[in-house]
Amino acid sequence: MLLFLVAAAFLTDKESVQNSPWSLVPPVIAIALALITKEVYSSLFLGILSGALLYSGYNLEGTLNHVFVDGIIHVLSDAWNVGILCFLVILGMMVQLMNKTGGSKAFGDWTKKHIRSRKGSMLATIALGCLIFIDDYFNCLTVGSVMRPVTDQHKISRAKLAYLIDTTAAPVCIIAPISSWAAAVSGFVEGENGMKLFVKTIPYNFYALLSLCMLIFLVLLNVDFGPMKLHEENAVERNDLFTTAERPYGEATEEEGRKGHILDMLVPIFSLIVFCVVGMIYSGGFFTGADFVTAFSKSDASTGLVLGSFGALVVTLFYYFGRNALSFNEGMDCLPEGFKQMVPAILILTFAWSLKAMTDSLGAKEFVAVMVKSSAGSALSFLPVFIFLIAIGLAFATGTSWGTFGILIPIVVAIFQDVDTNMMILSMSACMAGAVCGDHCSPISDTTIMSSAGAQSVHINHVQTQLPYALLVAGVSSISYILAGFLKTPWIPLGIGVALLFGILLWIKKGQKKA
Repeated sequence: MLLFLVAAAFLTDKESVQNSPWSLVPPVIAIALALITKEVYSSLFLGILSGALLYSGYNLEGTLNHVFVDGIIHVLSDAWNVGILCFLVILGMMVQLMNKTGGSKAFGDWTKKHIRSRKGSMLATIALGCLIFIDDYFNCLTVGSVMRPVTDQHKISRAKLAYLIDTTAAPVCIIAPISSWAAAVSGFVEGENGMKLFVKTIPYNFYALLSLCMLIFLVLLNVDFGPMKLHEENAVERNDLFTTAERPYGEATEEEGRKGHILDMLVPIFSLIVFCVVGMIYSGGFFTGADFVTAFSKSDASTGLVLGSFGALVVTLFYYFGRNALSFNEGMDCLPEGFKQMVPAILILTFAWSLKAMTDSLGAKEFVAVMVKSSAGSALSFLPVFIFLIAIGLAFATGTSWGTFGILIPIVVAIFQDVDTNMMILSMSACMAGAVCGDHCSPISDTTIMSSAGAQSVHINHVQTQLPYALLVAGVSSISYILAGFLKTPWIPLGIGVALLFGILLWIKKGQKKA
């Protein structure tokens, strides 16, 4: 496939690939190769390389400069990206410290007495994911750190845990008014009260709402399908949580003979939550006069999470040293070990960001903007589902929800702002829902990567097992958006979508029983 696409690209010149379908070729190559070869690093790099070849007109010097100077070096020089990497590293250090003290094991032992079933552990994971709605990165890594010992004990596959984390990250944040996502979306709306519009879009965000329903139905009906079914069967019957041989994050081990306390797990996690909230509102100006909601709407999630996680790390270290759970040298030794734990996620994120830089340089934003604007005049009732599908494709190809918002929401607002407010809200919701869906499906999405890191699951396993579930919800959501485009109300299409989703899962379960 790679050779075919590159050979075809030679038929074009440097100028003709700009703002054209060619701008989406690099992510298509990366995603296709990742799914075919089940190897992420080389697939992402080849996608980056193909983008640089197209941009430079197949000039060797230009290609190398675009890959490294405009791509990898540029994204690693971006303050936001560096902040996210720092947050990842600090979280890895905290997880290593909790493992070293025996805190994770102590928490697992405690949950044995209180969460006694696989169903209960999955519901607890979902509940915690819904409670941590401030930021999706924070959600992925915190929920993974807390619930991984619990789900491991109840023989829940790492792929299933990654799915539970991923589906309570972005889908929850995109319907939570106090979140970094709400702040981002409201910032893309000019000439309107962005936060007020965001609240109005919540009932129309069918993909997010149906994804949460999907989680509950899967647990209550005890049904799985597609590749996830194999992973869950291996976990239950063979105590194999991974199915495949890869262990990119290593095996978490506790010190033999070291008895931790449940507080060794809870104090770091509680500190992390408190300090990250404080860091978020600090970055938004809360301590210089802004109110809480305004501070969140103006917050810099990257800065806030770094400051918050560092504060939590300091508290954690002093707490462990104070109760003699660790010696000073043991604590310091955990820091580089925690860094090592996060190297796979850091490498994938760096390549994913570089790939996005390639698509940006080729004019993917402009190409999609022209597509949406050209379709706005015809069949307005079908426009929400059309925007939903375009947003899926764009987010899938670029691996970014926020980038998709930035492209599509201003277009939607410009089209309907002074014409049809209800259609503007519906179309905004369709854009947001499609962006989350495409982000869910994409192996180069940062949230998908973070979910794999939080669950310590093999990344490509997470992508392959989640894809059928996300596509099912996307299909049902498309039907709901078609109905909403005609009915102009969210409640009937949402109710039909919930009933249809439940019916399909019930039919799958009955079919599996007969087989």
